[in-house]
Amino acid sequence: MKRKVVQHRWKKKLFALIFVVFCLGSFLFMQTRYNHVVGLVSLQRHFVSKPEVQSPKIAFLFIARNRLPLEIVWDAFFRGGDGKFSIFVHCRPGFLLNKATTRSPYFLNRQVNNSVQVEWGEASMIEAERVLLRHALSDPLNDRFVFLSDSCIPLYNFTYTYDYIMSASTSFVDSFADTKEGRYNPKMDPVIPVYNWRKGSQWAVLTRKHAKVVVEDETVFPMFQKYCKKKPLPEFWRDHYIPADTSKVHNCIPDEHYVQTLLAQKDLEAEITRRSLTHTSWDISNSKDHERRGWHPVTYKYSDATPMLLKFIKEVDNIYYETEYRREWCSSKGKASTCFLFARKFTRTAALRLLDLSVERVP
Repeated sequence: MKRKVVQHRWKKKLFALIFVVFCLGSFLFMQTRYNHVVGLVSLQRHFVSKPEVQSPKIAFLFIARNRLPLEIVWDAFFRGGDGKFSIFVHCRPGFLLNKATTRSPYFLNRQVNNSVQVEWGEASMIEAERVLLRHALSDPLNDRFVFLSDSCIPLYNFTYTYDYIMSASTSFVDSFADTKEGRYNPKMDPVIPVYNWRKGSQWAVLTRKHAKVVVEDETVFPMFQKYCKKKPLPEFWRDHYIPADTSKVHNCIPDEHYVQTLLAQKDLEAEITRRSLTHTSWDISNSKDHERRGWHPVTYKYSDATPMLLKFIKEVDNIYYETEYRREWCSSKGKASTCFLFARKFTRTAALRLLDLSVERVP
C-alpha cells in the first residue's frame, strides 16, 4: 500500500515536470515566432519607404518673343530648385524650345502648345498670361505663379526666393488707384465701375486661388478686349482717325490694369500684398516728345551691369504710391526685407556679367 502511494506521487511529479517543460517549450517557440515576425516587419520598413510628401511648387511663367536670351542665368538659378518648381514659356506660335534653340535642359520643350501672337499694349498680352496659367494649374502641386519677361534676372538664389514667396499667404500684385484721365474708359461702366479701376505692373506673383480667378474670368477680360486699347504713337496717327484733341484719347495698356482691376472687382484686395517683386526702372526723361515719355522701361546694358546697380536694387525696402499717398514697406516673415527678388530689363551681356552676383543667399 505504501509503495503504491509513493508511485502515485512520483507520477504526479513527473506529469507536473512534463507540463512545465511543455509550457516552457511553447513559450520559447512563440517568442521565436514573434521575434521573427518583428524582424520581418522591421526589414519591410527598411526596404519599403513611406510615400514621399512632395513640396508645393512655384510655377515660373515666362513671356518671351522666341528664344530666352538669359537662359544661362536662369539655368544656374534652377540648379538649386530640388524639384520645387515648374517652368512654362509662352513664345510666338510655332516656336519650339528644342536642342537647337535652348542650351538649358530646364527649358527644353517647356513652350505651351497653344500660344497666341502677342502685341505690346494689346489684350493679347493678358491672353498670353491666361494661357500660361491654364497650363500651370494643370499641376496640382503648383501653388504660386510668377510672371516673368525674357529680360528678367533673379537677384538671389532659388532657396531664398522660394522661402520669400512661399512664406507669404498672399499674392504679390502691384496695384494702386489710377486717378489720371485717359486710362479708364467710361464705356466699361457699369461692368467695371471706376472705383474698381486699378493700375500696376503686370509682373505679379499669384496664389493658386487668384490664378484660378484669372483663368475663370469671363466678365472683365471681354471688357478689356473691347475698351482697353493703347493710344497710337504720333508716327502711326496716319493709320488711325485723328481726333481734334488727342489729349482726350484713351491710352489704356491692358496688362498694366487687368489683374489688379479683376481682383478689385472680386473684392480680393485684402488677400494681396500690393507691390511687385520685380524691379523696373522707368525712363521718363530721355525723350523730348511728351507722347513718347514713359512708354518703355530702362534697358540695362553691359556697362550698366555693376555691383553698385545690384546693391542699389537690393537695398530698396519701400515703395511710395503717389496717387494713394501710400508707402509700402517691404517685409518677409514679419521682418523688414528687400522689396525685389527679380529685376528687368537686362541685355544678355549685362546679365551674364552679373551672373555671379545675382545668386547671393541673403540681402
